[in-house]
Amino acid sequence: MAAMSTQQPSTEAVLAAVRDVAAEHDRVVTGIEHDIGADRVARRTGAPLFAVTDPDGSLPHQAYVELAGPPAVELTVHPEGDTRIVVEGVEFPDVAHEHVGAFLRAVYAGRVRVKTRFFPPATSLAVPLPGDVTYKETAGLPLSPWLMALARR
Repeated sequence: MAAMSTQQPSTEAVLAAVRDVAAEHDRVVTGIEHDIGADRVARRTGAPLFAVTDPDGSLPHQAYVELAGPPAVELTVHPEGDTRIVVEGVEFPDVAHEHVGAFLRAVYAGRVRVKTRFFPPATSLAVPLPGDVTYKETAGLPLSPWLMALARR
């Protein structure tokens, strides 16, 4: 029996999942930028001070990806195991690497919900994933036409 790996998906594995979802939903990847090395990544919360490599000996790898919309989607894949996803201006700062593919599938399949509360006024975007995981963040005003259409359904 094979032992289950508890290691998080790598940046390259997340990028492969993004490309797969983009192809499934006829989305165009409009830009990919790679930052490799301790001096290039935006943050390294898990690394010791002045460390050049990650604990496994590899160089930290961060990537930025844009997917054409609507909805417009931007991803920053961090080496620490989380991804910052921005959907039409709504930022989800801590999506786990293993949830990125399911998150994008939910967005493109229309399973996301915009909820508006009148008092106190607030609008949020909820992205439900399989397995009782839901990512929910506040949407700033003004809402994009894509978000407005979701709010009206």
